[in-house]
Amino acid sequence: MSWPNKEQIRQGVLDMLHINMGLKEGEKLLVVTDLLTPLQWHSLTDGEIISALERTMLARMVAEIARESYPQCQVELHLYPATGQSGAEPGEEVARKMTQADVVIAITTYSLSHTDARQRASQAGARVASMPGFEPQMFYPGGPMAVDYQQVARDTEAIAELLTAAQKAVIRSREGTELSFSLAGRTGGVDSGLYTTPGAWGNLPAGEAYIAPVEGTAVGRVVVPKGGSEDIPEDMTFIFEGGWVREIRGGGKEGDRLRRLMQFDSDAEEHRLRRNLAELGIGTNPNARSPFNVLEAEKIKGTVHIAVGDNAHMGGQIVCDLHEDFVLPQPDLVLDGRLVIEAGRWVFKEG
Repeated sequence: MSWPNKEQIRQGVLDMLHINMGLKEGEKLLVVTDLLTPLQWHSLTDGEIISALERTMLARMVAEIARESYPQCQVELHLYPATGQSGAEPGEEVARKMTQADVVIAITTYSLSHTDARQRASQAGARVASMPGFEPQMFYPGGPMAVDYQQVARDTEAIAELLTAAQKAVIRSREGTELSFSLAGRTGGVDSGLYTTPGAWGNLPAGEAYIAPVEGTAVGRVVVPKGGSEDIPEDMTFIFEGGWVREIRGGGKEGDRLRRLMQFDSDAEEHRLRRNLAELGIGTNPNARSPFNVLEAEKIKGTVHIAVGDNAHMGGQIVCDLHEDFVLPQPDLVLDGRLVIEAGRWVFKEG
């Protein structure tokens, strides 16, 4: 294991603070990161533990670079116990600190994007970058952070407009995905990577248009191809009926974990709400390339992704403790009968 190299990431960090977050002298910057608990040390693989430790060190380096380059800013690094699940609340102390900051950089293992803590911070005016699973090389030249974010914003806004105007979406793939659902009355969102106005938030690296499908309308199947992560040694198939996941087939270790979370033989609300089709997302970042890191993979230009679980923080109606994304490479996307993406190639006019 080798720690991130501070000098290799320095320019990328400075660009992030200036371009993506618009950090100004006198502002308060909060960098948050989650520390694995003793239970997680026993349950996670060696690779997962190493990645989590590297992220913690990366967060420390980001805070150090910020202190050195913005001496007039108040910079705080805050560590908290890892929740073990994306979308789970990080605790009141973290939530309070986030609401008190001007800029929040969340370099975490488990995502804070779809939490009340993040939403409260945004409502308080904080500018938030949620960076779950972020890797140091994403800051390197040519990486997904070193992209023309103004062009990404234009492209993402163009797709978001298509999503807003659409009544129905269909996703297909060569692996066997065939899923349809309603978008009626829902508004497309823009994750452009430019979080310079009060309350703005999103992922870094960025580049994604997204929308919450209408609950209860998803029908069909989604096939997540094997190899998307080390935990998916075989294709994983989600079967949707009436807007909910009714069955998960295959998927190896990842499939087993999701089946435990969703407990298909249970009527308990905590299990049922996790089965919701929460999101349709479209990647728009031409520098995003790695299919093995979901944070980056879902931004790859030409991909789409779906999510299950919570969507209340993006215009939907389901509130729960889970939001997880699954990326489909080289898909077809059809909006109201119009082919928008064909085998991963955009076939509409870009921004």
